[in-house]
Amino acid sequence: MSPSANESAGHRKRLREKFIKSGLNGFHDYEIVELLLSLGTPRRDCKQQAKEAIKRFKTLRGVLEAPTEELQQIEGIGAHSAFGIKLVQEVAREFLKEKIIDKPVYKSAQEIFDYLYHSMRDLKKEVFKAIFLNSQNQILDTEDLFEGTINSSPISPREVVESALKHNAALLIFAHNHPSGNPEPSQSDKELTRDLVYAGSIVRIRVLDHIIIGDNRYFSFASEGLIEEYELDFLNLKIKGVSEARRKVYRAKLFGETD
Repeated sequence: MSPSANESAGHRKRLREKFIKSGLNGFHDYEIVELLLSLGTPRRDCKQQAKEAIKRFKTLRGVLEAPTEELQQIEGIGAHSAFGIKLVQEVAREFLKEKIIDKPVYKSAQEIFDYLYHSMRDLKKEVFKAIFLNSQNQILDTEDLFEGTINSSPISPREVVESALKHNAALLIFAHNHPSGNPEPSQSDKELTRDLVYAGSIVRIRVLDHIIIGDNRYFSFASEGLIEEYELDFLNLKIKGVSEARRKVYRAKLFGETD
C-alpha cells in the first residue's frame, strides 16, 4: 500500500470507530455521507465524493432523498454506493415508523417528532401532515394535505375530515413544520387546531395532537393542554346550543312564541 492509501484506510477506520463509540454526534454532514459511501466501496477514499454530494444537494437530507441517477452523476459514486444510500434512508424511515406502531401515540409526541423530523427538518415551505389512527391508536397511514403557509394556504377542516373518513380513521394527529426553526404556534396555528378539533368532534373523530416541527425541537398542543381546552370549549358550545334550543321550545309551548 502507498502512504496515501494507508492514510485513507486510517481515516476510514477512525470514522468508523468514532461512530461506534458515540453514534453520529459531532459528525459533519459530509462525513456521514462518506461513511455511507464507504459501505459500497470499503477500500476507497470517499471524502471528495461526499463533499461533492453535499455541495450539490445542499444537506444530508438532500443527499438521502436525491434520485439514484443523480447521485451517480457525481464522479466516483457508482451503482453500489447509490444503492447503499437509498437503502439506509428507507430502512431508517421504516424503523422510525415501526417504532411508533402499536403504541399510545397520544402520549408519545417525541416519537412522532423523531419519525417526522428526518423528513421535514430542511423543508423550505410549510407542509401540513395528517396521521390517521384506528381506535387502538395504531397508525393506519400518513398523508401530506397542504403545502405553503397556514396564512397563505387556507386549510379546510372539511377536506381534512373527508380524508379521515376515507382512511376510516377514529383518531387524528396533525403535524407541520416551521422553516424558521421556531416551533412556537402562531395565532393562525391555534385557530386552525381549534377548528380541526371542533370539526373532528362533530363527526366523532378525536384529534389527539398537533405537533409543530422546529429546529431539533417541537411544540405539542396536547402536551401543553390546548387540545383538551379546545375539546372543553366545543362541549360547552354544544351544551349551550342544546340549552338554547330547549329554551325556545319551552317558550313556544308556554307563550306561543316563534322566532
